[in-house]
Parts: sequence; C-alpha cells; structure tokens
Amino acid sequence: MKNAHKRICIAVCTATIVGTGYATTASAAPEAGHRFETALQQDARPNDTGARKEKPALPPGAFELLDVTYESGTLDSGIPGLTTTHAKAPDASEVESGGDRSSRSISHKVTLNDADYVSDGAPRSESADNELQKSLIHVGDVHRYEFSVMLKDWETGKGSAGDIIFQGKHAGGNKPSFYMMAKRNEIAFRSPLLNLQAPVVEDFRDSINKWMRFRIDVRWAEDRTGYYKVSAQLPGESGFTLKKTYTAVNTFHPENPTTFGYIKWGLYRPASSTEAGDPATRVVQHDNIRVIDLGTS
Repeated sequence: MKNAHKRICIAVCTATIVGTGYATTASAAPEAGHRFETALQQDARPNDTGARKEKPALPPGAFELLDVTYESGTLDSGIPGLTTTHAKAPDASEVESGGDRSSRSISHKVTLNDADYVSDGAPRSESADNELQKSLIHVGDVHRYEFSVMLKDWETGKGSAGDIIFQGKHAGGNKPSFYMMAKRNEIAFRSPLLNLQAPVVEDFRDSINKWMRFRIDVRWAEDRTGYYKVSAQLPGESGFTLKKTYTAVNTFHPENPTTFGYIKWGLYRPASSTEAGDPATRVVQHDNIRVIDLGTS
C-alpha cells in the first residue's frame, strides 16, 4: 500500500507529497569501467547549452523524486520548500544564464574570512532538499543522485583541505554519510564516519569551466547491507563510467539519533584557509540535480 501511494504521488506532485513510503523494485548496477548512455545523448552532446529537450532515461522500475533545473530563473527552481543559502552576500547564490544542456543553472560563492559568506556558522553557500518530504532519505531507500557541476575559474590551492560540492547529509547536525569534494587537482568521494575516500576524477584541471556530471547510487542501510556506487561523465565522454563501489557498508550511520537525511549542493569550505594557501574566493555552478528512487534490493 505504501508503495502504491508513493507511485501515485510521484505522478501528480512536483515538490511535496502527503505521505512517504519505500519502493520495492530492484535495478541492476553497471560493472566497474562500463559505460552506459542516456536517452538524452541522442539529442545533445555532453556540453551543449540550450533548453533541455528531455530528461535522462530512468532505469526500469525507477521513479523520479526531485528534479532541480533552475529553468524558473529563481533560487528555489520553482519548487516550494527548496532550501536556499543562508549567507547574506547577494552573490552568495545566484541563478546564472547557461547550464548543462539548459538555459540556466545556479552558482554558489564563498569568500573566506568574510562574514557575509558564512551560513549556519561556517563558510558555505548551499541549497538543500531538507524540507521536501518526497526526496528525503530513510532507511531502506535505494536512491540515485545525479548532478552537473562546473568549477568556475577554479584555482588550485596549496592547502590539503577539500571544498565540498555535494553531500548526502544526516539530519540533526550529524556528519554527512558521504560527500564529493574538490581537493587540490582531484574530485574525491568520501564517507567520513566510515573512513572511506577515493578519487573519482584524478585531475580535473582540463575540466575547469566545463560541465562535469556525477551519479551516486546508495542503498541506505543501518547494517552492512548498504552500498555506494559512484560514476562520472567528464567533458567529451559519451556516458557515465562507474568509478568506485563500496559494498557491505553501513550507509545510514548518524552519530546522533535521527530518522531521515537529505542532500545539499553548493560550496562548503569547512577546513580551507588563506593561511594554508587556499584561494580566498571560490565559485561553483550546479545544474540538473535529480533524486531517483531505484527500488530496494
């Protein structure tokens, strides 16, 4: 009954639902190194700019829970309840002309040592789905997270800190289950409480000011039945390539009790500093943020 209710809601709602439930169909995951294409690639090259003709195809049995495109021209992408940055600077978050296969995207900017770029007590500017019930994280969910990102005029820092560009976050002030970060010349996936870290893009310098695409599949589990599967599609590539898989891991592991999680995208610079040689200002753009229910396995 829960699953039937969820299917009906996905068909008629765009931002919120009146109930939640867990899906029950499984989907196959690609093997490491295997490339797979989306239906979208029949109509556009990886870095075409212009109105998005159609969404990437969903796997069999999958359902879209969230699709943030910024084509509305507003910071909430026309989705009531979408959380936007709490930083005070007017350019901390802006809708930009041009995106990945689209006409608009969002930028997040953080300048270190400037109180106007502090949000919730830290140097960050992020958007989030924490108020959107349909796309929240619960134990038993199997979700796919897709997003496009551009590192805008990115300078390589001398420090060892990474700048976080996407998070799967436990609610209640807990540390993330996972995040993606730009660190020196690489983009890395990390699960801090599990002490897991691996480069997904070993050298992104040729992709600065170009759109990169990422896909993270997660089975959310409180025991060792969970997994993370991280894929990337760099400029000029025809499809996603599976870069890293962690299986038999506890993916829902908050330090403090909580019943749900959510995603955040933007720029979070928790350990960066100008004293360590990190650039004072960084800007990142995001587009096509999607949450997809893959079912259970």
